[in-house]
Amino acid sequence: MLTIFVTAVNAILPIVLLIALGYGLRQCSFLTKEFVAGGNKLMFRLLIPLMLFTNTYTIESFSSVPWDLTLYGAGMVLVIFLLGYFLTPGLTREPGRKGALLQSTFRSNTAVIGISLAQALGGEEAVQVATVVTAVCVPLLNVLAVVALSIYGSNGGKLDGKRLLKNIVTNPLILGIAAGFLCIALRAVEKAVFGSVVFTLGGNLRFLYSALQQAGSIATPFALIVLGAQFNFAAMGDMKKEILWGSAWRVVIAPALGLGAAIVLNQFGVLHCASADYPALIALFGTPTAVSSAVMAGQMGCDEQLATQIVVWSSVASIFTLFVTVCLLMGMGLLIV
Repeated sequence: MLTIFVTAVNAILPIVLLIALGYGLRQCSFLTKEFVAGGNKLMFRLLIPLMLFTNTYTIESFSSVPWDLTLYGAGMVLVIFLLGYFLTPGLTREPGRKGALLQSTFRSNTAVIGISLAQALGGEEAVQVATVVTAVCVPLLNVLAVVALSIYGSNGGKLDGKRLLKNIVTNPLILGIAAGFLCIALRAVEKAVFGSVVFTLGGNLRFLYSALQQAGSIATPFALIVLGAQFNFAAMGDMKKEILWGSAWRVVIAPALGLGAAIVLNQFGVLHCASADYPALIALFGTPTAVSSAVMAGQMGCDEQLATQIVVWSSVASIFTLFVTVCLLMGMGLLIV
């Protein structure tokens, strides 16, 4: 039991310390409000998309994708979204708050905290699985986020198909992953035409790939520090109920549904999950609300303050829920670190 405790702490504590560092730097005015706002834009529009691109680019081919695990993850994200869609209207009366609350039910921080957590829990093998699942599911998460925010945003509850499509195809995170998938497809074409891969970023343009990789590598620590700098414990106001529900959905209900169903299906042989696969599922279902969700909520006319508070408090709560999740899976012999 002590080994499980130490392993879980070593996996989660570095993430917590980076968030605490950001909070401390903001409190002592080392990080200004303007820096945090600019950092959010830099993170959402450049750093995270670059990280997603380079992670996706490392996938050898589409045949290496664990499709059963990936399709399960995508399917459960849709199930959680639909549950949130039907239950959210009863949790708050404010349309803008409904959008932020609905987004929090399904949109996990798999791209930032998830990959880091997978690395800590399962090493490179787990990172490879989490990268593939992330590459497929993050576009879905962002599409659903655009749908959720469009329904309850400044458009008055009317879903504008043209505007929705524009928001999807111009989303930086989706564009980053799409560029990675395009490179995988081009490699497949080269093999079919020339018998081998002739032109790669990792070969002919190694200098460019290294620069992109280094820029993307700072996304996770930078995002965690900026997240910590946004913590404002005094800004809860009259949103306590919505914050509680949003945080509970993200770090208690969603992981219980996503991981619980996976364990059951694995027991019956419907889904085949190895030890290296569970970190990917934890990344997808157990991590707090995505940092970029607050920025998107504000840009699309929903309650940015509520979205920020849910990001903050789900991150705080995830310190405990992730620890419990890791301990339970290790105790059941499903996760071997």
